[in-house]
Amino acid sequence: MAPAQYILVSLPLRVFDDDPLKSLAATVGRDNGEVLPYPVPSFKIGTLDALVQHADDLAKLNGACEAAVAKVADSLRGILDGDEDLVAQQKIVNDKPTDQYLRSFQWNKLRYRADRPLVELIENLQNDLQNSDNDVKAKFNQYNTVKTNLAALERKQTGNLVTKSLTPIVDPKLLVQDSEYMETHLIVVPTNARKDFIRSYETLAPMVVPRSSIQVAQDDEFTLFAVTTFKKTSAEFLQKCREHKWTPRQYKYVEGGKEEEQRELQRVEKEARKVRAEALLLGRTGWGESVMIWAHVMTLRVFVETVLRYGLPLEFASALIRTTPKQAKKVKTALDSAYSYLGGNAFGRDKHGRVTKDDASLTSEMAAAGLSVGEGNEYTAYVYYEFDLP
Repeated sequence: MAPAQYILVSLPLRVFDDDPLKSLAATVGRDNGEVLPYPVPSFKIGTLDALVQHADDLAKLNGACEAAVAKVADSLRGILDGDEDLVAQQKIVNDKPTDQYLRSFQWNKLRYRADRPLVELIENLQNDLQNSDNDVKAKFNQYNTVKTNLAALERKQTGNLVTKSLTPIVDPKLLVQDSEYMETHLIVVPTNARKDFIRSYETLAPMVVPRSSIQVAQDDEFTLFAVTTFKKTSAEFLQKCREHKWTPRQYKYVEGGKEEEQRELQRVEKEARKVRAEALLLGRTGWGESVMIWAHVMTLRVFVETVLRYGLPLEFASALIRTTPKQAKKVKTALDSAYSYLGGNAFGRDKHGRVTKDDASLTSEMAAAGLSVGEGNEYTAYVYYEFDLP
C-alpha cells in the first residue's frame, strides 16, 4: 500500500459556482486523490503586522512539529525492532488511527480556545510540543541506558573469555592470595597461539614462577591461563603479554560473587522489561500528542495565510486532499491549472495554455501580501501545504 501524502488547501468562496468540496474533487480527479472537509475555526485576526509575524512563527513551529513526529517514529521503530506492522499499531491519535484522525479533524476547542489571541494559541502549542518532546526523549534515553547495561551484563555471561565474567569460571584455589611477594595473573591467549605462550611465558620477564602456568578454561577462540610471578616484576610481565596480543584480565575473588552477578542480571532484566513497557506507552502517547499539535499548527497556518492572501471579509473553503507521493504532482498541476489566476500578474499561460510564473511579479505579489520570499519556498497562487507522516 502506497504511503499517504496530505495536502491542505484554502480557496476564496468566490471561485466556486457549486459546492466547494465537489468542485475541488472534480478539479483534483478521483484517481489522483480524495478531497475531505478540513474545518478551520474563525480566530481573532489582529493587525496585519501581527499576522505576518504569526506566519513566520508558525512556519518555524511547523518545522519543530515535523522533527518531533519523525523522532517519535524513529523511537518506536527502535523499540519494536523495525517491525512496521507493530509500529503502525502504536500510531494512534485521540483513540483513532492517524489517517482517520486527519480525515475527521476537528479543532480541540477545550484545549485551545478559538476565542483566544493567536499569539497565545501559538505559545500554548509550542509549550505542549516541547513538553511532549522532552518526556519522550527522557524516557527513551532511560530505556537505551538500561538496554546498554543489560547487554553488557549479558556479554559477561555469554561472551568469549576476553569479555565474559570470570567469576563463575575461576576456581579461587588456583590463585595465590594474600602473599606479600607473589601474585597470580589471568591471561587470555588466542587458541592458535597457545603453544607459543606455553613455550615462552617463563622468559617474558624476570621472576616468573617456573611451571606455574595452569589452563583454567577454553572456548572456541581463546584459552585462559593462570601464571604466578613475583609482584615486583608483574607490571613488566603484563606489558610483555600485551605486546604479544595476549590479554591480561583483572579479577579478584569475592565470596558469593557468582550469585551476586546472577541477581544483578535478573534485576536489570526486570528493570529493562518495565522501562520498555513505559517507553512504548509514552511513545504511543507522544505520537498522538505531536501529530495532534502538528494538525493544529497547520490549521493556524491555513487561517493566517488565508487572511493575508484573500483579505476580509473571511469567505473561504478549506479542504484536506489525501493522495500519494506519486500522485501529488498531478494534484498540484490540476490545482495550478484551475486557480493560478488568483496570483494576478505573477501567473500567466504560455501559447500552449500551460501555467507559467513571472518571477519579478511573483516577488512583488508576495511582498504585497506580507508573505516571506524564502529560499526554497515555492509560491502558489492559493493557500497550499503538503505534508506526510513517517
